[in-house]
Amino acid sequence: MNRFNIGDSFETTVVAVTDTTVFVDLSAKSEGVIDVAEFKDDNGNINVKEGDKLKVFFTGELHGEMRFTTKIGGSAADDTMIENAWKGGIPVEGHVEAEIKGGFEVKLGGKRAFCPYSQMGFKDKKEPAAYVGRTMSFIITEYKNDGRDILVSNRKIGESEYAASLGKLATQITEGAVVDATVESIEKFGAFVNIMGFRALLPISEMSLDRVNDAGEVVQVGQELKVKVIHTDWKNERVSVSLKALMANPWEGAGARFPVGSKQTGKISRIAEFGVFVNIAPGIDGLVHISDLEDVSANTNLRKVYKVGQEMSVVVEKINAAEKRLSLKPASSAEQDSAAAKYMSSQDDDGETYNPFAALLKK
Repeated sequence: MNRFNIGDSFETTVVAVTDTTVFVDLSAKSEGVIDVAEFKDDNGNINVKEGDKLKVFFTGELHGEMRFTTKIGGSAADDTMIENAWKGGIPVEGHVEAEIKGGFEVKLGGKRAFCPYSQMGFKDKKEPAAYVGRTMSFIITEYKNDGRDILVSNRKIGESEYAASLGKLATQITEGAVVDATVESIEKFGAFVNIMGFRALLPISEMSLDRVNDAGEVVQVGQELKVKVIHTDWKNERVSVSLKALMANPWEGAGARFPVGSKQTGKISRIAEFGVFVNIAPGIDGLVHISDLEDVSANTNLRKVYKVGQEMSVVVEKINAAEKRLSLKPASSAEQDSAAAKYMSSQDDDGETYNPFAALLKK
């Protein structure tokens, strides 16, 4: 007497694969067998190998062999197996016979079932005619009148497989991970990238250390990238990644590179009501407060006076690299004239004001 009942399911391991049979471990001296046809794709390639884990269902003993399947169906599926499949939530294989009112007629072994339009297909919905004549997997959602009234769903199979796929991805695409990505499309707010078949968002704010106005200036469709995962929300199927997070921190050593009092040349990166931000190096913007701008008042519309991209000479007033804050003042022509005048007013060794013409006459 077998220790399995028809329809029993469990997880096992593939121990061998031949041209005709897949052998699975039964945690005993014997092995179970599965028809290799279950694992062949449309091109005849076998997509299972030794060591793979499988969920299998016992279909019975034949010629001394313990036979299993990954899904119940086909002409060998009898009424008991189909009823067990309904009770256990086991996938069944059915042939879509025809399109009828409200859905499709599906043959399960010797029985007929009905699949509503809404339950056929998942993310890859097709025209009804595309399903007719195909052998597909279903879950039995209703079993009444000794199997005379059966409802099935192909959509639930897709949902289950998709959930399993997401679960696997969630263990690989984790926050902080650095992964390969390919740019799929460019939007105003950033770009969508493909990571292991999953669509993630690369926000425009995460593309560069500098302010980016057009994502297309940084990335191109089809471009391959290394990105860092910065946020995951698998419940809502949302993942955000960053290019910027993999770039060196521009503020490291900024205090030494841009000491207080040093003159820098940059470009206006942003204009606010309270002043203008000037970019003096990749990733480093400083604020010139409106009170330090020449020929403007607190009520001046700075956007009418200054333009983004406009060059500006500035002097570093304060810098706090730890907090990424930089205060700047304009290196105005008045300040430059004052500095020049101070230099020109310096005295020579005789205590007289320096005069270049007098200096020449002394030579």
